[in-house]
Amino acid sequence: MSSVTNSLPSVLIVGGGIGGMAAALALARLGMPVTLLEQAATLGEIGAGIQLGPNAFAALDALGVGANARARAVFTERLVMMDAVDASEVGTFTVGEAFRAHFKNPYAVIHRADIHKAIHEEVCKSDLIQFHTSIHVVNIDESELGVTVTDRAGASFKADVLIGCDGVKSVVRDKLVGDDVRVSGHVVYRAVVGAEEMPEDLRWNAPVVWAGPNCHLVHYPLRSGEQYNIVLTFHSRDLETWNVRDGSKEEVLSYFTGIHHKPRQLLDAPSSWKRWSTADRNPIANWSTARTTLLGDAAHPMLQYLAQGACMALEDAVALGAAVQHCDFDMAAAFQLYQKSRVARTARVVLSAREMGRLYHAQGVERLVRNDLWKGRTPQGFYTALDWLYGWTPENCLAL
Repeated sequence: MSSVTNSLPSVLIVGGGIGGMAAALALARLGMPVTLLEQAATLGEIGAGIQLGPNAFAALDALGVGANARARAVFTERLVMMDAVDASEVGTFTVGEAFRAHFKNPYAVIHRADIHKAIHEEVCKSDLIQFHTSIHVVNIDESELGVTVTDRAGASFKADVLIGCDGVKSVVRDKLVGDDVRVSGHVVYRAVVGAEEMPEDLRWNAPVVWAGPNCHLVHYPLRSGEQYNIVLTFHSRDLETWNVRDGSKEEVLSYFTGIHHKPRQLLDAPSSWKRWSTADRNPIANWSTARTTLLGDAAHPMLQYLAQGACMALEDAVALGAAVQHCDFDMAAAFQLYQKSRVARTARVVLSAREMGRLYHAQGVERLVRNDLWKGRTPQGFYTALDWLYGWTPENCLAL
């Protein structure tokens, strides 16, 4: 790690999730002093499992946490799409040795808390990063002299620059951009169950999507197969607002009529659910000023259908660090280079995720078309189709 000097800009990061932690690590590794502000009372992650593509592992390696993340991950054999109506296989995408050879990294699943912890442990080794929890940001003031953030209790924090990593409903973005979230109307129920609670015939070592009409179900193993992640998504019949709350089994059962009994077993596995009413935002071309920028969901919130939200935040952190280094700590120039390097790519993921959601939830003739899309495609055909997504590396991360 570089030694800190008085000439290096100081950084405020709002949000201590995966993106905020990764950004703090990327900048501290350059010798920059970082103050991280988290709204929750403790640093950590809620949620369940997430998927890590090869691009995420490339970013984790660049941040120095690849080995720690790999030790906590479950490496899957394949990605599978099943038809939830008749339980037929739509397509299988192997992610074994040939996949790893092509993309130079694996595909894995991991508990969200475990990947956060893997990054947090490395962050804690740095004496350049300070944490403040229970900080509810209410005001941001940017001037020629720096950025000041004020919290609800009246405390203020100052630094040369600010990075907003505060998620879909970002306070920093509201100050910079002022646009509204785009509530999708899609509701996601998530739960983690012990292996003994998982239906025996669904204990597959793979992320499995059961695609149904206006709904889908996902499951995959966590923590060496001792647990399973279960995710159910449906189009709400109600007018939704973006929120997270406890779910009800009665609501779940009311949306998954008409699907095959095999995936339907998943509805009875959890004893409790968390309910997410999901939202994204339309892509924007500018999310930076001279002293402030956005990262992760604050910059480009996306729906879950490509399993790339955390992966994009990790890429952002690496690209931001690379831009700062390339611009020799000229932060206004670095923010512009970082943004230029990320806008088109992340917008493509946002829009592709929306389209993938349409494919997952196809019905009628569209369902038949979807089921024909992957027929006869070789593994190499899959790899080529996904080169744009999984082929990202730290070496090619800047738009120079």
